[in-house]
Amino acid sequence: MDKIFETAIFNRKILVGFLEEMTHKQLVAIPENFNNSIFWNIAHILVTQQLLTYKLSGLPLKINSDLVKKYTKGSKATTNITKEEVEYVKNNLVSSVLKVQKDYNKNVFKKYTPYLTSVDISLNNIDDALQFNAFHDGIHLGVILSIKKIV
Repeated sequence: MDKIFETAIFNRKILVGFLEEMTHKQLVAIPENFNNSIFWNIAHILVTQQLLTYKLSGLPLKINSDLVKKYTKGSKATTNITKEEVEYVKNNLVSSVLKVQKDYNKNVFKKYTPYLTSVDISLNNIDDALQFNAFHDGIHLGVILSIKKIV
């Protein structure tokens, strides 16, 4: 699983770069023919990782619960995002992966509630969740790169 964590950290550093280099207006813009913004996708990546790992393992989330409500699957993107919210997400992108990795290595994820993803992939344990999360992150990175070309 070391490669999964290495890839996740690499991806998260790319996302941090977007948050640091792009203007607030660019981050929250929802282009025509898109349902969400660059920031929504980045926050959604953070939230989804927490839900797939901690929540489905019956453990408390390591991020603000308000963030979960705003960026969970099926939520609607908004342009009403504070700079503090952007900073919170930026500050938790890499550290959240490091925390999952530390907890994984300490065998904290002992139980797991099976989950069928929206693309019909069954997750039955933490290893499945971590592997699917890498796929999920990649999908959203692709969307972010598409939006970036427009904004």
